[in-house]
Amino acid sequence: MIKTLVIADRQPKINIREIVQDNGIELIITLGDLTREDILPLEQITDIPKIGVYGNHDSGTYMPELGIWDMHRKIWDYKGLRFGGFEGCVRYKENPDAVMYTQQEAMQLMAGFPKVDVFICHCPPRGINDEEELAHQGFDALREYIDRQPPQVLLHGHTYPTEETLVKQHGATRIEYVYEHKIIDL
Repeated sequence: MIKTLVIADRQPKINIREIVQDNGIELIITLGDLTREDILPLEQITDIPKIGVYGNHDSGTYMPELGIWDMHRKIWDYKGLRFGGFEGCVRYKENPDAVMYTQQEAMQLMAGFPKVDVFICHCPPRGINDEEELAHQGFDALREYIDRQPPQVLLHGHTYPTEETLVKQHGATRIEYVYEHKIIDL
């Protein structure tokens, strides 16, 4: 098991360095909609791998500044697990600075993506912890991907499911929704 700190959509209410030190964190994952200032303590954490994807409200520049490896459409192997990722959300408005894709663009970008053990994304797959409104609709491409090549775990943020609607399992895939921060064993 890899003790993992996952951060999404909001700055953690408690100090990131304390979370890492007090919990034996071995990996840090960011899922987007964060500012550099939200996660600035990550800059000082250099002995733990940091990976992430951007969300639709991100500038698209803070990850390299904080030593976070951008996982969008990339593969990374760590401690026996293969990680992959996809950034952004469904395009719901015209904004050239926002990280958003049409459903068709996402399908093209995900075509041929290899099977991974852990998939990280900002926006969830369609029909899993998403909403009908376009701004919080899931990606069809991600749903097709996890149905065809189910990862062991999928981590996402972006939406606001209630306890009653929260999907925690889809077929063979464990679904982990993250808002603010969560410690997860991978």
